[in-house]
Amino acid sequence: MSEELLVERRPDGIVVLTLNDPERRNAMADAMTAAWKKAVADLRADRDVRCVVVTGAGGAFSSGGDLSWLADTNSVAVPALRDRMLEFYRTWLAIRDLEVPTIAAVNGHAVGAGLCLALACDLRYASADAKLLAPFTALGLHPGMAGTWLLPEVAGLPLAREMLLTGRVLTGAEAETSGLVNRAVPRERVLAEALEAAGRVAAQAPVATRLTKVALAGGGHPDMESALRWESLAQPVTMATRDMVEGLAAQRERRAPRFTGE
Repeated sequence: MSEELLVERRPDGIVVLTLNDPERRNAMADAMTAAWKKAVADLRADRDVRCVVVTGAGGAFSSGGDLSWLADTNSVAVPALRDRMLEFYRTWLAIRDLEVPTIAAVNGHAVGAGLCLALACDLRYASADAKLLAPFTALGLHPGMAGTWLLPEVAGLPLAREMLLTGRVLTGAEAETSGLVNRAVPRERVLAEALEAAGRVAAQAPVATRLTKVALAGGGHPDMESALRWESLAQPVTMATRDMVEGLAAQRERRAPRFTGE
């Protein structure tokens, strides 16, 4: 795998993706974007994966998109820019389409598209002193990478408006209070906290976990009836698995279950 992206596969079904360009605060440049595209495609096809953790090397999670090329965009037609941005957005947000749960270990600043990447994950654990911000309008830019969808989905419309319209910066500790991250911890504990959560995810029944992620996608069902219709199909699917039999046996025998995904 590319030096710009480190892929660590653990024996418990957990995969850690590390954005690895600390000198540029893990900016999402072309080489890293290409490596990310391949890595996520590989994970999508790997049935042994149970949880994916994303973090950054050095002192930042990600400073977002590589801004060095923006100065020349005035000479490029809008349709070409649109195509380029759509490809960039869809490549990075493909992590949202993985069937297994994903966790962002926000070890440092998460800026712009870097923040959106963290928001695209199912769970977020952040350094208490990390800075989370979406400074698009301060750069003369409209928000991108689904920021106008992800921020309201995760933190609600009032905070999304404040961050996108005023440029408010949240620390990791403030982000926990507002619900933007699940938990804020000391910087040296961020990855360990995320891996601990990943271990709990990986210990659950894989089929049930994947179907539960689908049920919660996009903020959940539009109404209770939709939830009931989904659950009346998805729950019988899990009832037909060996894992359900194992789960019941483990509960009866007061031991940890050994789920296989079958």
